Order: sequence, then C-alpha cells, then structure tokens
Amino acid sequence: MSNVKIVVVGIGSASFGPRTLGDILARPELSGSELHLVDIRSEALDPMTAVAHRMNEEWSAGFRVHATTDLVEALPGADFVICMIEANRDRLWQLDMQIPHKYGVMQVLGENGGPGGLSHTLRTVPLVLDVARHVEAHAPDAWFLNYTNPLPRICRGVTKYTSVKTIGFCHGIGSTVRVIGELLDLDPDEFDVRAAGLNHFHWVMDVRSKDSGEDLYPSLRERAAAHDPGKQHLWSDLFRTFGWMPFPSDDHVGEYLPFMHVRAYESWQKYDHDHWLLHWDGTDSRRDTMWEEISERIDGSRSIDDLRGGSGERAIPVLVALRDGLGTSELALNIPNDGYISNLPDDVIVEVPATVGAGGPEGHRFGDLPSQIAAWCSNQVHVAELAVDAAVTGDRAIALQSLLADPVINDIDTAEKILDEYLSVHSEWLPQFVS
Repeated sequence: MSNVKIVVVGIGSASFGPRTLGDILARPELSGSELHLVDIRSEALDPMTAVAHRMNEEWSAGFRVHATTDLVEALPGADFVICMIEANRDRLWQLDMQIPHKYGVMQVLGENGGPGGLSHTLRTVPLVLDVARHVEAHAPDAWFLNYTNPLPRICRGVTKYTSVKTIGFCHGIGSTVRVIGELLDLDPDEFDVRAAGLNHFHWVMDVRSKDSGEDLYPSLRERAAAHDPGKQHLWSDLFRTFGWMPFPSDDHVGEYLPFMHVRAYESWQKYDHDHWLLHWDGTDSRRDTMWEEISERIDGSRSIDDLRGGSGERAIPVLVALRDGLGTSELALNIPNDGYISNLPDDVIVEVPATVGAGGPEGHRFGDLPSQIAAWCSNQVHVAELAVDAAVTGDRAIALQSLLADPVINDIDTAEKILDEYLSVHSEWLPQFVS
C-alpha cells in the first residue's frame, strides 16, 4: 500500500461534503495521504476545511489536508479526483420541474429523465467536462470518481469527450437490497443480488441464497405480488406486469416512463413523497439546518463521530481497491458498456456489478437483457447520447431531438416551448447556446 493524492471537487455541498470527508478520513489504510479540497466558493470551502481538520485531528487520521478555490493548483500528481459539483441545485431543479408542468407535461422527479433530465444535462455536463479536461491536462493518470447527476450522462460526457478514466457511483442498489430483504424477511447478508441496466433504472436479474445457492426469485415474485401496493406501487406494477423487479425507487424509475406520472401523483398525495412532482416547501430551511450542524461540528458542540464512514457511498472502498489491486466485488458501478449487456450499445454507460482491481473495474457479463427491458434501456441511452452531444455543442436542434426521443414527450410544439423556456431561464448556465 502507498499514500495517494485525493482531490475532492465541489466539497462545499452541505449534504455530500461532511459525509464524504468522513468516508475518506475514517479509512486508516489511507493514513499519510494528501487530501485536497476544492470549491469555487470560499464561503463553503472554508467551513468544510475546518471540519476536515477536526476529523483529521480527533481521529488521528494522519492526512495532509489542503484547500483551494483553484482546481489547477490542486490537480498535479493527483491519483484520484472525486467530483460532486452542481450549479445552484435546488433552485434550478425547481425550475426544471415547473416549466414542463406549465405546458401539461407532468414529469416525475425531473432529475435524470424527462424534460428536467435534459435541462439538468445541458447545464451540468459542461461544468463536469471542464473539470475532466483539467484532469486530462494536469493529472492524466488519475481516476475520475463521479457523484454528480444525471450520473450516466455526466459519465458518458467525460468518456466520450476526454480520455479520463471514469467511474460513476450511486447508492440506489443499497435501497434495492434493503427492500428485497424486507420482502423475503432475510438479512441482506443472507442473499446475493445481481442487477443490471441503467442508473436509477436497474433491473434485478438474479437473487440467490448465499448459503445454499437457492434461487430466491420465485419467492420474491410471490412476496412482491402480495405486499401492500400502496407503499411502492410503481415498481411493483412493473414487476407484476413484466416479471422483473425494477428499482432503486419509484421516483427514479418513474422518470423514464411516460405512463408513470398518474400513479406517481396518486402516491405523492397519499404518502407526501415531497419531490416526485412539485413540492419544494422547506428546501431552504433544510439546507440552513445542514449548515448550522456544520458550524456546530466546527466549534465542537456537535460530535463528528456519526460521520465516520457513514455516507453509504462506494467511491472510497473502490479507490482503495484500485490502489491496492484488491479484486473486490461491487454490487453496482456505472461504467462504459464493454459487452456487459450485449443488447445495449458499446461505450454507453451501464450500471452493473463489477470486480475492482488495479486495472480498473471489470463488469459482470449478463448477455442480453429481456427484450422489454432492453427496449426501454436502449431508448434512454440514445436519449442520453443526444442530450450529451447537445450539452457539449450547444446545438438547439440536437437538444430538441433528445427531448422528442424521450417517451415522456408526445407533442413537438410542446417540446419546443419547454426547450425554449429552459434555454431562456437557464441562459446564465448555458453559454454554449448563445450564438
């Protein structure tokens, strides 16, 4: 094992920042490494740096911690770059939701699919690609570990337009395992899950007992059909209809399908799932509460021990596996399709289990996905490809093509109105579209 240089870009996130620091600084096998924290906002960078120094001291972590607003200053010699940047996330996401609803398009969530997914892609891919191009120039051997959404589109932009080695991370598979355990009345340590597809749209292909190897899928189908459908009735409807379990959650699965918004709305009313459609009350106050807690962690009035390795994200275990050539197994990584799913195009970003060693992640091979699932996934990877190209080129025609290829949209006039309003209200973040 050797010390490494880790650069975290966008550390000023009130939600991701503290727990990402906890993931890194709580790993004793990384002691002696360099940690460089980067954020363009010093007002967010400074408190996160203070939290990092407290962790480093109290946990005897042994890191050399640095902070800068200048990415280029931090990058030379980096082994790993963790990216979690966003542009004014909550306010712009709210607009992404409101504008389609104004024209009668009741999209679900609007973060990764549907019209909101396109808008999110157009403004976020250039931000992350700018970081990746700096990595390519100043730390070409580094691994780029991405948390930023829309995850597969961000990762595709990086792999298509740079030579940077890229892996995308999402904790959604953890929710999948938890729900399967609840349905089967088993501890997650008692069974293996293999799921494949796209981020926020993966499908469980196999569930087996770790002890006996018994196929638990028949029991899972039976239990899922009998459970209260009001709790999660979007994914359970699909499971019942097509015979395969989609996940990680109703709001994410519903983003990609045109017939889900009615069910989502019913469930939103019944269970107050606060951002499936349009419900932003309390967002600012929750963010303020996060910053108050960060201040308390700095002055010592709040413990930092609950942050010790507690995010549930997998970038740091994968980082260690890459460094040490461990050959460890991961339930879900977002990586370029190298024949792992044979009826999806090569090079697009798929979410599959993988084994991680010094040479990088090697995805598990599934062959063909069932045809009905492959059809939905294939549609989305082509929508994503158009969206990424539009984000990079600033070509309105390609952006419109992406929107029209999305099954959530079924009218060209409506699509043009939505797109043009997005380009207008988000113009500050879309300079590539200004002729």
